[in-house]
Amino acid sequence: MIAKYPEKFNVSYLTTNTNIDLLVEQALKFNPEAVVITDRSAFNDLISKHTLKCEILPVEGLLQIARSNNVDLIIAAMVGFAGLESTIEAVKNKKKIALANKETLVVAGHLITDLARKNNVDIIPVDSEHSAVFQCLVGEKPESLNRLILTASGGPFLNRSIENFKTISIAEALNHPNWKMGNKITIDSATMMNKGLEVIEAYWLFGIDREKIDVLVHPQSIIHSMVEFTDGSIKAQLGIPDMKLPIQYALSYPERLDFNFSPMDFSKYDTLTFQEPDLLKFRCLDLAYKSLESGGTYPVVLNAANEIAVEKFLTNQITFDVIPDIIEKALDKNKFNSDPDLNEIIECDRVTRDICKNFA
Repeated sequence: MIAKYPEKFNVSYLTTNTNIDLLVEQALKFNPEAVVITDRSAFNDLISKHTLKCEILPVEGLLQIARSNNVDLIIAAMVGFAGLESTIEAVKNKKKIALANKETLVVAGHLITDLARKNNVDIIPVDSEHSAVFQCLVGEKPESLNRLILTASGGPFLNRSIENFKTISIAEALNHPNWKMGNKITIDSATMMNKGLEVIEAYWLFGIDREKIDVLVHPQSIIHSMVEFTDGSIKAQLGIPDMKLPIQYALSYPERLDFNFSPMDFSKYDTLTFQEPDLLKFRCLDLAYKSLESGGTYPVVLNAANEIAVEKFLTNQITFDVIPDIIEKALDKNKFNSDPDLNEIIECDRVTRDICKNFA
């Protein structure tokens, strides 16, 4: 999409964690000023094996990007807590943010939204659900908003009995029916923690009470989210399940750019179904709702514990059904802080990870 509109976009920096082959391919295509590799081993590998004309920076380079005078917009798409500090630095330096890293708002929503207001920074959501809400709200008055309805596919285990969750394999959990995503977010979708994190993100993005954010299971993933207004009318944003669309909208907003896509064929989707999520089966979603209600450091603990639990599952240290157990244990041990600053959030995250590493 960026390559299609060179008159509108110029790539100043590229980053990756470990996928240096794709990074090199894109660096040769877009000629950035520098690239950042956050994984130390991958950074050393790139330094030793490749010759790029641009500067090659380690993880600390993320803050350099956030402060750069040559950057107008930053796509914040790092997975998990790791994206927090660079996003905050970018907001402090008045960069427009295309936010794909929901965990940033989950753990520090009060800090980031306050900084965004003070610095007059736009945060444009990239997640398909939040992009859908954002699009539905264009031209609407904030006071007319009554309820958000975030849709969820239900993941690969929507119709699987909870009694069989213990036997779920890694391969099964990574086999999402509709979306192709990274491993961590795919497991989050399977547990429905991803939807829980999105509820917390929506709370900060759209300034609506927690009681007015609903989740509705919609297995076809055609309606990406809905907004109900005070007069009872509902707007929905529909489209094929392809992340290219919300990414392009975040980059081009408030414009809509042409995109080579296959038109929606509704004859292939003659039935769209909906159901309430089962909070007993998908406990992670329930834990996320409770963490948002409790506030303070609870979402920080929720996120850190989930990241460790997912890592344990993906490395065969625990079974699938234990993921919410670890998160609940961590929440029970939370030393509550109602209004944590950045250093306190970082310390809470660190302590939670250390605690969870000993859980089984």
